[in-house]
Amino acid sequence: MLSPFEVKLIKSLEIGKEYSVDESAKVSELSKDAVLKAAYLLEQKGFCEVKEVVTKKYHLTDEGLRYLKEGLPEERLIELLKTMDDLSEIEKEMGKKELGIALGWLRKKKAIEVKDGEIKLIKDVEFKEKEALNLISQGVFDISKDVLKNLIKRKLVEEEEEKEIIIKVLKKPDVELKEVITDLTPEILLSGDWREKEFLKYDITIPSKDVFTAKIHPYERIIRECRKIFLEMGFVEIKGNYIQTSFWNFDALFQPQDHPARDMQDTFYLDKYSELDEDLIEKVRQTHENGWITGSTGWGGRWDVNKAKQLVLRTHTTAITIHYLAKNPNPPVKAFCIDRVYRREAIDATHLPEFDQLEGVVLDKDVGFKHLLGLLREFFFKMGFEDVRFRPGYFPYTEPSVEPEVYVEGLGWVELGGAGVFRKEVVEPFGIKGKVLAWGLGIGRLAMLKLGMKDLRRLYLPDIGWLREFPAIKR
Repeated sequence: MLSPFEVKLIKSLEIGKEYSVDESAKVSELSKDAVLKAAYLLEQKGFCEVKEVVTKKYHLTDEGLRYLKEGLPEERLIELLKTMDDLSEIEKEMGKKELGIALGWLRKKKAIEVKDGEIKLIKDVEFKEKEALNLISQGVFDISKDVLKNLIKRKLVEEEEEKEIIIKVLKKPDVELKEVITDLTPEILLSGDWREKEFLKYDITIPSKDVFTAKIHPYERIIRECRKIFLEMGFVEIKGNYIQTSFWNFDALFQPQDHPARDMQDTFYLDKYSELDEDLIEKVRQTHENGWITGSTGWGGRWDVNKAKQLVLRTHTTAITIHYLAKNPNPPVKAFCIDRVYRREAIDATHLPEFDQLEGVVLDKDVGFKHLLGLLREFFFKMGFEDVRFRPGYFPYTEPSVEPEVYVEGLGWVELGGAGVFRKEVVEPFGIKGKVLAWGLGIGRLAMLKLGMKDLRRLYLPDIGWLREFPAIKR
């Protein structure tokens, strides 16, 4: 059964005659969109043929128009050779660039000989290119393919394709073409006209066309999921600058100045420095050198304030959380940060020089190690990981320290970051009152596990196919 616009189109067109979409729209009094839709439906039913005809057209570039008016460089050179043969004189007349073009093309045609600074014409030249430029300017494209190829190569002519859809009726239905009802309106119901007409039948077995709607990137969705969990647990989100002083990135966290992580191989240093709070500097200096009043012996040696003043691209977001605690030293404090960090990493399937980190701290008087483990376990449960365990770890600024791991089918236990309780050497120089639970997790690795990926780099590739196929709603 044919729809009304199919009926209208096939009644309007003659069998065997080819029509453009514009012509079809004019004779059938349908819109162009309706003509195309009807034509393709009729083609599926064997009544029409729809084909795409590609026509190549050419137009002159600005340089091509100039050569058409002034003459091709090789044409001008031959004219000059009638009155002079000295290469240097000709160069003054034509210019170095155009002389080079002319010499190149005339040598290719074996029309000249250059010897001892003189040019000699050894055979006549036919300028088919000039004639072609003239024809193209008039909209005539019946030109030798070799000549066209040379003109395009010389960027004197540009090629463009025009596509046109042609519709041809192959046959008309044997039965009488009747208009059918496609939409049941109140007017049709009230008038009773539907009793004498047929309804359009729909073939529900025809596959529907894929529709790709806008949706949040899968990686961004996971970042939002992490953020939502911590906000629901009563945390506040904090932010900070990508560029930090070495003081906040390393020294404030009781990381020794000769620690391997501070080497050029691991950190992006800037050749710039920033002033620091003198009171904080003195407390941190003493803590590093002799432990100050923390009960620690410190790292010994001499602490260099200039190293602390040097700017770096932050290597972790702990630089943001310790700065926040220094400004908010009184409990209770629950804060987290999700942001980009930078390290000198070789790029491979599991490492990138820039990646996202999820950092969090809890400051309170009556919290301990068990609360840290419980909080992290709850976070991983909410992210969909049922099996969570903790291995002992080491970090310069936490004691005790652990590395949380989750179990993933097919991969086994996977480590996702580090956590611990801030040492006294970290909190006391800033007057932070209470214990600080802290953790840092790599969101990229977490996303790989959630999305079933084996290569971290895929998160950042503009793979439209993968993004389209990835479900917009979690199943």
